[in-house]
Amino acid sequence: MPHPISRRAVIELGLKTGGALAAIGGFPALVASAHAQSAWPSKPVRLLVPFAPGGSSEIVARSAANELSKSLGQNVFVENKPGASGNIAMNECATSTDGHTLILGHIGTFAVNPFIFDKLPFDTNRDFQPISLLAKVPSLYVVNAEVPAKNLKEFIALAKSRPGQLNYGSAGNGSAGHLAFEYLKMVSETFVLHVPYRGTGPQLTDLLAGRLDAASVGAPAILSHIKSGKLRCIATGTKERLPQLPDVPTVAESGYPGFEMTQWYGLNAPASMPPDAIAKLADACSKAMKNPLATERLRGDTAQPVGDTPAQYASFIKTEQARWKLVAARAKIKPD
Repeated sequence: MPHPISRRAVIELGLKTGGALAAIGGFPALVASAHAQSAWPSKPVRLLVPFAPGGSSEIVARSAANELSKSLGQNVFVENKPGASGNIAMNECATSTDGHTLILGHIGTFAVNPFIFDKLPFDTNRDFQPISLLAKVPSLYVVNAEVPAKNLKEFIALAKSRPGQLNYGSAGNGSAGHLAFEYLKMVSETFVLHVPYRGTGPQLTDLLAGRLDAASVGAPAILSHIKSGKLRCIATGTKERLPQLPDVPTVAESGYPGFEMTQWYGLNAPASMPPDAIAKLADACSKAMKNPLATERLRGDTAQPVGDTPAQYASFIKTEQARWKLVAARAKIKPD
């Protein structure tokens, strides 16, 4: 016959087992809470673009945002935030605390500005995490139709025979076109006078009118002028020839091995963004840049989709910084 259990024993047993059962009962709630905290994104994601609307940055940003929205299950919306050579948007991203703000990385903001500004309110390498290199946009070296040079070799020979007499235009000090031409001058040891403008539009007006001899411009802005014969493309800054200009050699082919000059766009996040969010974004970027619809749209504007890993993108930024630090120092480039 079982021993009777006292009322006190029953109460003590209930207290002990009840606490355990309560803990067990609360376990699913704890798991659900932890999952909710790690389920990123929990709200729409903001993608800052440090330039005014229009141009290659707009094409890349909106193509990426559209595909990322599908992968992440949250809307990714583009917000243009131009000013101070991109530093306004960069600072806003670096100091954001909502966990859902990203920025479109660019050759200027990540590889050039650190070396041409005396002081920035953020540290480009410490305050940002690389996610993925999204796309590259070819830089083309062009001359107006009246310049007696059919290719890059002839242009270099002409420049050396007339040091300082030829000029080239850019969208402004520190712009991609400025860097591209200074890089070419450095490797070819030539002196061509720089004429800075405030934007690509005014620069192209003078180039087409023959008031400028040459320029380096992103392919989307000038491809139609090349095909119409108003401008002559003497070389591309890409590693390989462009399908749109199969007869135009690269700078590397023209006697300068290893030369590459492309504008590029990547995705970066504040340093505070958690690793699981970075991993999810990197995977989504890889899929986005391989999506046939996005790829077709980008290549239609001569942009070359990439979609690599955070480690690969970090290595790429490091290489670009080393390249442009040297060019900026040699050309004594300072912001407007």
